Amino acid sequence: MHPFARPLRRAIFATSALSMLAFAPAALAQAAPDEGASADGSDNEIIVTARRRDERLIDVPVAITAYSGEALEKAGAIDITDIGQTTPNTTLEVSRGSNSTLSAFIRGVGQQDPVSGFEQGVGIYLDDVYLNRPQAAVLDIYDVERIEILRGPQGTLYGRNTIGGAVKYVTKQLPEEFSLKIKGTYGTYDQADLVVTASAPIGDLLRVGGSVARLSRGGFGDNATTGLENYNKDVWAARGTVELGGYGEPVLIRISGDYSKDKSDPRGGHRLIPSLATNTPVLGNVFDSRGGLVDPKQEIESYGLAMNVTAELSDTLTLRSISAWRKDTSATPIDFDALPAVDVDVPGFYFNEQISQEFQLLYEGDKLKGLLGFYYLDATADTLFDVRIFNTFAGLTAFTEADVDTQTFAVFGDFTYDFTDQLSLSVGGRYTWDKREASILRQNYLGGGSPVFGGAGVPFGAPGTDFEGSRKFNKFTPRASLSFKPTPDHTVYASYSQGFKGGGFDPRGVGVNAPAAIPGSPTDAEVAAFLSFRPEKVESYELGYKGSLFDGGLNVAIAGFYADYTDVQIPGSVACEVGGLPSFCGIVSNAGKATFKGVEFEARARLGEDLAATGDRLTLSTALGFIDAQYKEFISNIVNPDTGLPEPTDVAEFREVQNTPKWTASGTLAYSTPVGDGDLSFGTTLSYRSKTYQFEVPNPYIDQKGFALWDASLVYTAPDDRWSLGVFGKNILDKHYKTSGYTFINVNPVTGVPVLGGNGLPTSALGTEGTLTAFYGNPRQVFVTGTVKF
Repeated sequence: MHPFARPLRRAIFATSALSMLAFAPAALAQAAPDEGASADGSDNEIIVTARRRDERLIDVPVAITAYSGEALEKAGAIDITDIGQTTPNTTLEVSRGSNSTLSAFIRGVGQQDPVSGFEQGVGIYLDDVYLNRPQAAVLDIYDVERIEILRGPQGTLYGRNTIGGAVKYVTKQLPEEFSLKIKGTYGTYDQADLVVTASAPIGDLLRVGGSVARLSRGGFGDNATTGLENYNKDVWAARGTVELGGYGEPVLIRISGDYSKDKSDPRGGHRLIPSLATNTPVLGNVFDSRGGLVDPKQEIESYGLAMNVTAELSDTLTLRSISAWRKDTSATPIDFDALPAVDVDVPGFYFNEQISQEFQLLYEGDKLKGLLGFYYLDATADTLFDVRIFNTFAGLTAFTEADVDTQTFAVFGDFTYDFTDQLSLSVGGRYTWDKREASILRQNYLGGGSPVFGGAGVPFGAPGTDFEGSRKFNKFTPRASLSFKPTPDHTVYASYSQGFKGGGFDPRGVGVNAPAAIPGSPTDAEVAAFLSFRPEKVESYELGYKGSLFDGGLNVAIAGFYADYTDVQIPGSVACEVGGLPSFCGIVSNAGKATFKGVEFEARARLGEDLAATGDRLTLSTALGFIDAQYKEFISNIVNPDTGLPEPTDVAEFREVQNTPKWTASGTLAYSTPVGDGDLSFGTTLSYRSKTYQFEVPNPYIDQKGFALWDASLVYTAPDDRWSLGVFGKNILDKHYKTSGYTFINVNPVTGVPVLGGNGLPTSALGTEGTLTAFYGNPRQVFVTGTVKF
């Protein structure tokens, strides 16, 4: 529980101490998957740690895409969302109305809603530390060793069970010698970045190092009402590390800390239709907005400490400990209607904190390899927000405070036995104990916003929700895979795994709207049942091949998968009535069943072998993903027109899986040639994503049609890598594409087709102006980056 937020709900929300800081966005970029060289420069030796031990990527019977830090730097990497463009069946995007909250989906599984109460479907790991909340998870890319994206359920090898997959962000170990690196960038929209990294040995065993980053950019558009920039960037970030041991020593102790502060202006949505009551026209620039909400001032702060200890107990036994504490605070104004009027305005605070501890005991013998692990997480997520709908009813505000605690324990293990040099069997399992506790308050105010956000409103009526409760969710999830290596450079595998994501409580639910044994008087048990939702479960099957052909000239990875997904959690927000007044309500349901089946193909080919004599190198990297994601059952309560009562209705044929395009594809052509004693590298990437549905209910206004993006780079690297200079172009054709949006319009409850008014525009479900706003991916950016190393 946040020490400030929770006593507040019993004290009618005093207005003091509202200088809440904010969370940190990031800087990564689009690069081709690194199917090339390892640290020693040899082909086919990409080393990953997907199974908690160093292995060649080609040997791991798991669908993985790996990006080296060098590849990301040469591609002009900006932030972690960019690598989703070149990873099959993966969506990584900045959440709607935010600058640094991450929405991640892998193979149809993910979580779009960033409020407390919902677990992530995709796990994000920073140096093996699981980030429990999506705020501040759009990680900056600097000093990164590699990024690994694992597709499919994870739980027998990782601290936190994740049902869809995992993204591992791994920073570099400090070098043994003194090092200093200065990297500066200047580009369009006044982009100006500076990253300074330094490290030094102190004696034979101790090393210290750190980085400081200043990341800034002007807005892609403007807010016509407030005068603020829209989609700008204003970030300070730093990392520090102390290392003891390693480099041949039996013990490595790594203590690291990170801090980031984001003071970027609020990101306002672009209205897709004229305002319904005042007929305000649509703006010409999709990056412009008219939202008038500016309080609280947007500010996001994130920081954490971690200690990773690795001790080699013997030639075969290693003990690892991963201890971490993280915290982030966010203050953000979100103007849903994107107009000066207070039609649907939502100021919000987010307070997140977590403590985690993981132990791993790893064994590596001649025939048997594997690990046993224990994981503990204690996390709090407190969300406070107003929903101000003054146009509908003067001074009407629906205030919510939702405090959700998560406590989880798990034991897990995964072992591989080599029957022969060619045939191996891996089996693993995990038992998870999840406990979720929630304290939820919903209170109407009249006369202005709630006092928490400096409003003059006074409480009106009894709380719509005044709930405290807890739920426990326990689950065993197994995994098994069989792999066969006809030769050392070819691996065929088949695997089965189960995934599990705990249930919880809807932080925006309204208890008085719960179905009641006595109309208007729901019992505590009925309120708890109404606000809670069950865990999700998935059974996943995968068949794959990884191979290196033509003496390393062609590396290929192919995976086919099928998944049964049950009790799918569907969070949503709708217009409703609370205490006889119009309001905003959360509705979360376990909609039913879905199936995901598809194929993923990745390859990297060396072209033009005759170029080798001159030192030239030409490579082509490709990635292709196909997924058929369908709901087989989607139960929704639809009002029967004959009885006037809601009845469970299967509307699966009218629902789509969100943020999951059927096709994802990319191709990267890279050419390098010696220039003097240095090296000149050229790269160009074309990526494609087919039609994407933003929500389960299709919406012709905010759903994004298929589109392609084109990037290119030209980098000169001086001898001995002493300095480099690069020119980069992102989204060169300046494609405008939607990544997310808000919608509160009336639709047919079964088909989801918008209900149009006499003016031919959708009618409003909440507010008078009609909320139908979209957020867009970055436009064309061109920048120059210079790096100097000492």
